[in-house]
Amino acid sequence: IVSSVIKSDILNKIGYKNGIVYGLIISALGTLLFYPAAEMKSFPLLLSALFIVGLGFSLQQTATQPFMIALGPPETGSHRINLGGAVNNLGGTIGPVIISFAIFGSIAADAAKNATIESVKLPYLILGALFVLLAIFFKVSKLPRITNDEEVEIGTGVLKYPQLVLGMIAIFMYVGVEVTIQSNLGELLKNVADAVKNLNPLGLPVMNDAEIAPFISLYWGGLMIGRWVGAITVFNPSKGLKKWLLILVPYVALGLILLVNYGAYSLNEILIFSSCVAVQIIGFFLAKDKPVATLKIFSALGVLAMLIGLFGSGNLALFAFLSGGLFCSIMWPCIFSLSIAGLGKYTSQGSAFLIMMILGGAIIPPIQGKLADIVSIQSSYWVAVSCFLYLIFYAYRTKKVLHEQGISYED
Repeated sequence: IVSSVIKSDILNKIGYKNGIVYGLIISALGTLLFYPAAEMKSFPLLLSALFIVGLGFSLQQTATQPFMIALGPPETGSHRINLGGAVNNLGGTIGPVIISFAIFGSIAADAAKNATIESVKLPYLILGALFVLLAIFFKVSKLPRITNDEEVEIGTGVLKYPQLVLGMIAIFMYVGVEVTIQSNLGELLKNVADAVKNLNPLGLPVMNDAEIAPFISLYWGGLMIGRWVGAITVFNPSKGLKKWLLILVPYVALGLILLVNYGAYSLNEILIFSSCVAVQIIGFFLAKDKPVATLKIFSALGVLAMLIGLFGSGNLALFAFLSGGLFCSIMWPCIFSLSIAGLGKYTSQGSAFLIMMILGGAIIPPIQGKLADIVSIQSSYWVAVSCFLYLIFYAYRTKKVLHEQGISYED
């Protein structure tokens, strides 16, 4: 809307670096609202604060993705995005533990029972201060200020690029499947299919929230594992060292997940998930750092995992669903770099359109939930299968589209 009013692409005008800075400042303003929200005990003000924080995040995301791609050759842009995702997921793995200590004083399952709204004031003030410090760091850093002064048609002109339109649907499906697998997993594990034996649809004992939490952590940890591995190429290791890193890094990341959730998993569960990690490692060796090949292989593995979960039972089915995190992990940077390839002056607009399609994470899980009401919670995972199938189609189609434009992403 702002770009339309000033008749200029605002992100092109201010540059990606400033886009990140302004995004951090907007998020900082949002966190400051948590204090009056807690004082007034106002739920609408609390939601407004969250909304403003989200606005800042959206601007950061819109600027950061093309910025990382612009920092080097476009064909290796997905690796740089992976590095950012690797750091992001590290925070996602240890963040809940830190926040639980900060707000509740403990990470115990019942720690929140004695907490009040007052508990959030100090942590969010600290978070706001960190956002401001990070904004200052970016502003004074020597990172390049990448701008584009070319005239750009504001609005839907960017949609003339088929790779972007295909990519928008791909981001919608990718974020949707990434979120829906774990969003409905809790219901699957809590659901009572056999009241006499107290078993869920997978044939496992029905679990409560505290028992489910470590498995959800394992799912998101799988995303971290894949992004750590995807970032290896950025450091340009020798060919021999890279082979060893492809094997060792995933298990180092897994070790961190196990440490954060110490004592939560049985030896058998650890071995099963370690086998899933081994499958992911094989996928990386086959893909050879090529975005199109990576999407084909990991989308196919996602389909296979969901089918095993749909038709299997017990831990085999449970860990098949959990392995979805491992196979989703590497997709975002591949889709993003392929979707904005060749957009030139429209890159920032294309990036904004792609970020908007994160909406898939808010729409696909409820669709799966509605399907679960009609059929069953386990059968509803056909939704996840369909998302992965589109991503396979996207990989094949986008390679052809880019080739027709003289852009090579050979696999």
